[in-house]
Amino acid sequence: MDLRTALEEHSSVSGSIVKVDGFLNHRVDPLVMADVGRRLAAALTTLDPDVILTAEASGIPPAAACAAELGIPYVYAKKYVGPGHRYTFAREVSSPTKGTEYRVEVARHVLGAGERVAVIDDFLAGGRTAAAMCEIAEEAGCAVVGAFFVIEKGFTAGRANLEARGWQVTALETITSLDGGTVHLA
Repeated sequence: MDLRTALEEHSSVSGSIVKVDGFLNHRVDPLVMADVGRRLAAALTTLDPDVILTAEASGIPPAAACAAELGIPYVYAKKYVGPGHRYTFAREVSSPTKGTEYRVEVARHVLGAGERVAVIDDFLAGGRTAAAMCEIAEEAGCAVVGAFFVIEKGFTAGRANLEARGWQVTALETITSLDGGTVHLA
């Protein structure tokens, strides 16, 4: 099954939350993920990334699928609640979806200065997590080639927030509305 079909047939809406945990970010459908990996890799081919950066946990499946297609490594930022005193690149991120704040951290030795980094995540809504990943990559001395998402809520400010910072944004599928409790795709 491809991503679009999975979204159309197996996603659900709860308020402003799109639930895709039956095929994308909790229970992972390997056929959907293979489609995601191929499509993300195709979008990244001309940008020649050295490494993919994502956040645990829901960014890991698409990052891993894309990295396997491209034959490059991926790094995932670990999430912690509360302050930390580890030797890392770190950012605080607020999650309106979960109503919490957390810290994302990447060990300093896993990103090398000068590397070309593609940031990948499952969803783009406000863009807070992706911005934190891009900032971490830049702090490590890397060049961010762009932020890539499996699904974008096109009616939110996430894309504009990231593009305003100079980062290219690409999404495989864009939700245009959740009218009537249904996912409407571009």
